[in-house]
Amino acid sequence: MGRNLPMRELVAGLAAAAVLLTGCGPPPAGTPTAPTSPTGTATQASPGTPSPATTAPVQSLETAYERVISQVLPSIVQITTSVGLGSGVVFDTNGHIVTNAHVIGEAKEMTVTIATGGSPRKARLVRSFPAGDLAVIKVDRPDGLRPATFGDSAKLRVGQIVLAMGNPLGFSGSVTDGIVSALGRTVSEPQDPGSPGATIAGAIQTSASINPGNSGGALVDLSGHVIGIPTLAATDPTFGGGAAPGIGFAIPSNTATDIARQIVTHGRVTNSHRAALGIRGSTVIGADGRPSGVGVATVEPNGAAARAGIRPGDVIVSINGKDTPTIAVLTETITTFRPGDRIRVGVRTNGDTETVTVTLGELQAN
Repeated sequence: MGRNLPMRELVAGLAAAAVLLTGCGPPPAGTPTAPTSPTGTATQASPGTPSPATTAPVQSLETAYERVISQVLPSIVQITTSVGLGSGVVFDTNGHIVTNAHVIGEAKEMTVTIATGGSPRKARLVRSFPAGDLAVIKVDRPDGLRPATFGDSAKLRVGQIVLAMGNPLGFSGSVTDGIVSALGRTVSEPQDPGSPGATIAGAIQTSASINPGNSGGALVDLSGHVIGIPTLAATDPTFGGGAAPGIGFAIPSNTATDIARQIVTHGRVTNSHRAALGIRGSTVIGADGRPSGVGVATVEPNGAAARAGIRPGDVIVSINGKDTPTIAVLTETITTFRPGDRIRVGVRTNGDTETVTVTLGELQAN
């Protein structure tokens, strides 16, 4: 991940391509099953020596890995700010690089180093979209930068082999592997001074290990296409909040490229495609010490909540009958809807609870 190398950073994983695991069936008729000696007698391999039938698929997979790494790694960069480092992916020949917003934090200027080597280059922030944890920066000197090829994340399959490329712990150009473990997850990041706690809808879950510094890098399929931006790792609260091995998340490439193109073209995000309730709030703790709802601190003027009569001081307790005990649950629930959808919001005011109908607005970029 980015700032101060927090451990929610994710080295994405590598998913499986069964099409490469060929050569495991019986050999064609008439093919010798063992090498022969000059006298025509069959020779036996020494103990522990893999047979050609078992080495062929291994060599095929290794060749695929090597090809993808050599193709994509020159498009991966290390981004260094005054407070930490992360990764990025070259977006175009003009020097635009897409990364995570939390990698950039509050920095306006940074340095970029290509994963395959070379001297650092100065870069500046074009625009950040913290709500989706995406940002675009631009290198002053784009010569030699190789844009990555972005794939269609809508075509991903669970079990597919993927490689994660980035700069974990500052080890430039590192590659890990895993599988696509699940699709369509909705996950929220923890809030800190450099991150507003973005909620990511439709996230790709991957099995690769998570290391700080990988955020903003590339999750790549075996065709050499970037299909995700590694962003965060799950933590295990039963073990002091440490990273949960094999559970990491990436922003789908379709989302990343859509937001990046808007920033490159317009200098800002013009259409987030995400619903908004139009409030800012925080989790309320009930008398039993448990979360009991979301206290409304501010309401966006003429926003969805304001038009429905929700006011500061109210407590939102449910959406369409589903309890929303925390701000994270509320935010994740809203991401499952689209702008213009009508929802039923349970609101507690002065101890009384009522249900109001809200027509959702569109999440605006900062």
